[in-house]
Amino acid sequence: MATPDTTQPQTGHKNEKIGQVVSAKMQKTIVVEVTRRVSHPVYKRIINKRRKFYAHDEQQTAKVGDVVRIVECRPMSKLKRWQLGEVLRKAVQVAVEPGAVDLDMVQSTAGSKSLKAKESRRKKS
Repeated sequence: MATPDTTQPQTGHKNEKIGQVVSAKMQKTIVVEVTRRVSHPVYKRIINKRRKFYAHDEQQTAKVGDVVRIVECRPMSKLKRWQLGEVLRKAVQVAVEPGAVDLDMVQSTAGSKSLKAKESRRKKS
């Protein structure tokens, strides 16, 4: 007769969702947008449905754009009922040093004066 392995405690299955972080501006809280594809009941077209969930992020490891797994937990506040399980894919963080930007190469937008015209006007006065 086999004995059950008692090294890991038996816990119930928690609901899990996978989504993308859309906001990480709060302390220890992230907003995760979960997208699911469903068939429209009348038109039978595939449509995307989105829902936002507030999740607890204790170490503040998730950043905007990361794909994360959130796990159901006890209510932590009025809106927070999920916690961060793991970060599945990190978002690409692009950083540009201020010295690397060449102001002569920046194109002016329509209706604004160019940098060269402003510099020549400044030299004349």
